[in-house]
Amino acid sequence: MSNSIISIAPARICLYGDHQDYLNLPIIAIAIDRYIKVEAKSNLAEGFYINKLDLRKQDIIDYHKEFNPKSKIDFLRIALKVLKKHGCIPNKGYDINISSNIPINSGLSSSSALTVAWIQFLLKSFLPDKNIDYKILAELAYETEVTETGSSGGNMDQYTISHGDTIFLNTLNNKIHCYNYNFSDVDLVVGVSNDGKDTRGMLKKLKSNQLLALKTVSNSFSEFNVYDNDSYDYNSCHELLDENLKPYFKAVIKNFDVTKAADNELRKDTPDVDVLGKLMTNHHDLLRDELKITTSEIDQMINICDSMGAYGSKIVGSGGGGSIVALCDKNISKGIVIKLKENGAKDAFIASQSNGPNIKIHE
Repeated sequence: MSNSIISIAPARICLYGDHQDYLNLPIIAIAIDRYIKVEAKSNLAEGFYINKLDLRKQDIIDYHKEFNPKSKIDFLRIALKVLKKHGCIPNKGYDINISSNIPINSGLSSSSALTVAWIQFLLKSFLPDKNIDYKILAELAYETEVTETGSSGGNMDQYTISHGDTIFLNTLNNKIHCYNYNFSDVDLVVGVSNDGKDTRGMLKKLKSNQLLALKTVSNSFSEFNVYDNDSYDYNSCHELLDENLKPYFKAVIKNFDVTKAADNELRKDTPDVDVLGKLMTNHHDLLRDELKITTSEIDQMINICDSMGAYGSKIVGSGGGGSIVALCDKNISKGIVIKLKENGAKDAFIASQSNGPNIKIHE
């Protein structure tokens, strides 16, 4: 087997459907040209000597030991545990450098990008004859990040990163529609906030409350089917709920409507960016007003983008911090990037669609 492997995976932006995948509702997301890289060179040791360049941290994993992760978010060790169950068992050591230009803890799924790149490296190194497709990567990454840790998250991150491009993911059956439209005639401006975020805590709260709202409605209206608008009257369902659950029910239904409308537009030969922008803003308004996941800094960045003429903009990620994305005409995108940085954004940049993970092997 080769003595050097480079495994790369992209970041992702959720365009429509935030906080919907864990409810088995669809999402629309795009893989972008920010990447995490796992560069591994074989050594004579029997372990992984890991150098996390951006964090300036080191780690050593002895693959002979039982993989008992030090914490629930130690995805490198959890992935080893998961892959061992699938017959991927390390038998030689590597010196490994991990580097990335994806902002960390910013709603762009740097953790899932690392998980996918890491799993891709492990499979290529220790199951070299196995055909690796996006479904295998996504399912193993989901098992690592969600199943093994008991997380409240969905599978948007794993499938978007593993597939690449701009996709519609049906989370009921995990089928993907890949759009022909790739946003090349407009720009996607990303603004990164300085606010930290509690992804796991936020997801747990929002998921439990949205599921409770749906269950309460179902208990009162046996014919209720969230996938069929004709099976229920929205106002009747909304009114029967306690005041604390009404926003969560509204968010489920209206965000689903936004995603369906965006999907219909994106499947057209020439999607209308004005329509896509308005839907993006509508989605953000629901995330801000009903799920209340924005912060003052996020709201300020959104206001800057809107005031400068963006077609639409929204928060990205679980909320309580993270990033925003704005759909912009190419003539104004650079100005928006500058303005965001001038007003305190941690970072701002123009993102383009990316392919999925790739791996290079050097003899």
